[in-house]
Amino acid sequence: MVSQEQRRRQLAREKFLRQQQRRTEARRKSRIRNSVIASVLGVVLVGSLGLYTAGAFDRDEDASGANAEATPGAETPSKAPDPCEKPAEGKVAKKTWKKEPALSIDKSAKYTMTLETTCGTIDMALKASAAPHTVNSFEFLAGEGYFDHSRCHRITTNGIYVLQCGDPTAAGTGGPGYTIPDENLKDKSLKDNTYPAGTVAMANTGQKDSGGSQFFLVYEDSPLPPSYTPFGTVSEAGLKVLKKIAAAGDTTGAGDGPPNATVVINKATVTKS
Repeated sequence: MVSQEQRRRQLAREKFLRQQQRRTEARRKSRIRNSVIASVLGVVLVGSLGLYTAGAFDRDEDASGANAEATPGAETPSKAPDPCEKPAEGKVAKKTWKKEPALSIDKSAKYTMTLETTCGTIDMALKASAAPHTVNSFEFLAGEGYFDHSRCHRITTNGIYVLQCGDPTAAGTGGPGYTIPDENLKDKSLKDNTYPAGTVAMANTGQKDSGGSQFFLVYEDSPLPPSYTPFGTVSEAGLKVLKKIAAAGDTTGAGDGPPNATVVINKATVTKS
């Protein structure tokens, strides 16, 4: 007999898959529309891949219901107090690259990524040996200041519990111009189609090897298919910061959308130890 918990996880996964299918179709139509515009104007547009992370990533991804239309006559949800500070002065980088950076990290060494955010510092240990392409890319992008002053654009607090960051456009469609391969999808931490609290994983478009720069931070066990490269683990102190952000909710009031908290990465660094 299926337990209530198993049924809840099943429903969450089904909801995620439906959302991802809708967003994939929306992106397909958008690409067709943009291609038509480009041909008319005679301009070659090179678009960055949008990352949507899993139930994390579907807004991908993903976030999920961030684009839902408001019901006429429905009350606008009251906005929760912002628990975060004012962002540091500076502009988001708009750099892109044509191909993945050459693999230069030491796969036997330990790497740490630190996000100095307006809501607190989030430290994470990176899995260089298990996800070398991903860690190498993040070291490169952090060194280029790619994440600095960018806003974490999605929080999910219903069914799937993640904060999504890494998109300089803060629209869920930005990327570095290149993609990296999926890695570490059989990580021993991913049991029963669940990404445990503290996991740092790549967002993607739902297609194989479509990761770019968007990633998600899991602050509570989340039912997701093992399709998103797990490449790090958030510290206990970092989890407290994530839960503070999640407690403020999202702007849609639906449990999936832009955070009410002003979550901006003032500075991102990757260090080798």
